Amino acid sequence: MSIENATQIGIWDFLFIELADKRTNDWFLIKSPVPLFTIMFCYLYFVLSWGPRIMKGRQPFRLEKTLIVYNALQVAVSVWLVYEYCLIWRHCNWRCQPVDYSTSFKFYREARVGYVYFLAKITELMDTVFFVLRKNERQVTFLHVYHHTVMPLVSYGALKYYPGGHAMFIGWINSFVHVVMYNYYLLSSFGPKMQKYLWWKKYITNLQMIQFCIVFIHQTQLLYTDCNFPRWSAGFTLPNAVFFYFLFNNFYQQSYSNRKNKGDELKKEKSLTPVLNNKSNNENCQQNLKGSAVFLCDKKVS
Repeated sequence: MSIENATQIGIWDFLFIELADKRTNDWFLIKSPVPLFTIMFCYLYFVLSWGPRIMKGRQPFRLEKTLIVYNALQVAVSVWLVYEYCLIWRHCNWRCQPVDYSTSFKFYREARVGYVYFLAKITELMDTVFFVLRKNERQVTFLHVYHHTVMPLVSYGALKYYPGGHAMFIGWINSFVHVVMYNYYLLSSFGPKMQKYLWWKKYITNLQMIQFCIVFIHQTQLLYTDCNFPRWSAGFTLPNAVFFYFLFNNFYQQSYSNRKNKGDELKKEKSLTPVLNNKSNNENCQQNLKGSAVFLCDKKVS
């Protein structure tokens, strides 16, 4: 569609109807970007402004049963996505997969998985909502909010314009990471009694960083291989993969490495305490002995 035709039909229709994939464009929340942008605006307004204000001065919600059900559903959806992606990729090229522009069952299976993945990204916005309602403000970080904002928008764009193809790899590996992550959340939602089984929390962050490295390598293939997939998309996915990696690495350093260093310092201080106490006791003993000697001498002279 030329710029002249775009001018004739209107920029809005050109961007969101003419350029869109006709096979998925009529699906719920896909045809117009307004519903999604409304959801994202409400999400950001609640977690950054309204939510903290209404919770100020109130007791945090416990939400134990709600979190158990929510996390269990997220695990189930993520497992299903991984399973479906694996079935699809049996007949795809892991290195370079073009978009299937047919109306075959294979295409609709790819599109269906992409659509469920997109809906899952919207439901995951509840992660932050629960943090606010439980007054876990320290978990509402820039990393968390940025990640949860970007993913629904990226999923929407992929499904609307290029459903399936090379981008499916991101959905597959991200869903695998979420199986592990939401299993951790599910176990932790059972309360303190499960904490002794959750020693592997920091490895989830390691897994996420590995994910971004793999995505970066996979997406660079678009730069030198003709995959019949838009090469310009790498201009978005590659910088974001790097950005996410450094954000997660910074989180890891602050949450685990710095904490380990502080722990080592505390252990060192504790190990030095008996030595310092012994030294102090020895000094006191010496002073007492000197005092006793002086007292005896004074007594003898008198």
